[in-house]
Amino acid sequence: MGSAAAARERSGRKSRSAGSARGGSAAVNGAELEQHRRELEVHCYRLLGSWHEAEDLVQETFLKAWRGRDAFDGRSSVRTWLYKIATNACLDARKSGQRRILPVDLGPPADPSLSLPPRTDVAWLEPVPDRLLDESPEAAFVAKETIELAFVATLQHLPARQRAVLIVRDVLGWPASQTAELLGISVAAANSALQRARATMRERRDDRTRPGPDEQEVARRFAEAYQRADVDGMARLLADHARATMPPLPMWYRGKSAIVQALRQSLPFLGELRTGLTRANRQPAVYSLVRAPGDTEFRPFALSLLTVEAGLIVETTAFHDPDVFDFFARTDDFGGTESSTSA
Repeated sequence: MGSAAAARERSGRKSRSAGSARGGSAAVNGAELEQHRRELEVHCYRLLGSWHEAEDLVQETFLKAWRGRDAFDGRSSVRTWLYKIATNACLDARKSGQRRILPVDLGPPADPSLSLPPRTDVAWLEPVPDRLLDESPEAAFVAKETIELAFVATLQHLPARQRAVLIVRDVLGWPASQTAELLGISVAAANSALQRARATMRERRDDRTRPGPDEQEVARRFAEAYQRADVDGMARLLADHARATMPPLPMWYRGKSAIVQALRQSLPFLGELRTGLTRANRQPAVYSLVRAPGDTEFRPFALSLLTVEAGLIVETTAFHDPDVFDFFARTDDFGGTESSTSA
């Protein structure tokens, strides 16, 4: 995370210098606001765990900035000013909203012989297509370790202020004094919040090795086995300690044997499958469509994000949510290899 944060801080210093040069006669125009939209959406997504909420709050940020443009005196950069408005808007939103979670946050792993209905009363964490991340002027700084699903999920366990401090300090690379000013707290309070946030992140995150260059090949093989409903082929790609979640279904499975049992009870009976490759949260992902027996068309089934280590899948998060599927489809991000096999 250090190199990305350092690069962002160098970019921020240049922007702050430009802002200071404008002095008290600083002028803000719509184009200058707009150029920061995507990086602010990424920032708000980390804070909120939802791209849709992030889009709404960035739009709210621009409205607030536009209405208050006459009060902007140029002592900081426009970018810093926008980050302050956006961060505090996210903190305010979380005061009244649910924390976004994954099924592992609801309880222990489930018995794979049991099935539970979807939970519509839960605010689920949402994935984001890599294509949206790549559209940011700061795309080179959106490092995998700062946006992968496990990192964003762990962030949601932090109190809102700790979450903001950790992101601003360790992801954006801002100094303690600027972070404190952004949040309206003392430097000592900002440093204390950072220490507590780092400790929580260490406790809740698994020690993971970085994925090798074969992660996309593993995803391709998984997608091919998936479309054939080849449970044995899928099992060969799973680590013994693998974990599987399926929001909005509340149950989750721990261990290869439990995952394989669940697959054997469902996958061969779905119908005709089509799968393809995409990427989300800087991770390989497999999307699937199914044509059930007697149906005339393929319908969305799941979008599965994969975490790969040492050539094996250690986690799969399969979003069985039509809204998530439609969101990815609208980005035209489903252009990978696609085929079909009758199950």
